[in-house]
Amino acid sequence: MMSDDLKKKLLEVVKNHKVGTLSTIRQNKPFSRFMMFFNDDLVLYTATNKETHKVEDIKANPNVHALLGNECKGWDDPYVEVEGTVSVEESKELKEKFWNDHLKNWIPTADDPNYLLLKITPSSYRYFEKSSSKAEVYDL
Repeated sequence: MMSDDLKKKLLEVVKNHKVGTLSTIRQNKPFSRFMMFFNDDLVLYTATNKETHKVEDIKANPNVHALLGNECKGWDDPYVEVEGTVSVEESKELKEKFWNDHLKNWIPTADDPNYLLLKITPSSYRYFEKSSSKAEVYDL
C-alpha cells in the first residue's frame, strides 16, 4: 500500500510537469518522444493524432514508459518514471477537458476527427526526490 505522503509527492510531479517523454516499443526497440501529459489522479493522458507511429506502436505492444519531472535546471529536482499500459480514449468529454491551445500545432480543435487521447494506466511509479536519491517505488 502506498503511503499518503508518497502519493502526494507523485501527484505533485504529474500535476506540475506537463511535458515529459513517452516511450513505446517499435520493432522490439524502445522509441521515445516528448509529449504533453495530463492526469486524473495517477492515471495519465496524452493527446495525439490517430495517424502517428505511436498509435501503431501501442496497437502492437501497449506497454509504455513515461518520464516526468526534472526540467534540466539542475540535478536536484524531483521526477517520476511511470510504467504502464496504454489504451485509446475517444471520450468527447475527456478530449474537451484536456485539449488546449498548446496542442494547436498538432490538433487544431477538440473536435478534430484525428484527435484521440492515450490513456496510460500505471502499473508502477518510481519517485526520485533528486537524481542521486534512491527510488521510492509504488506498484499499483
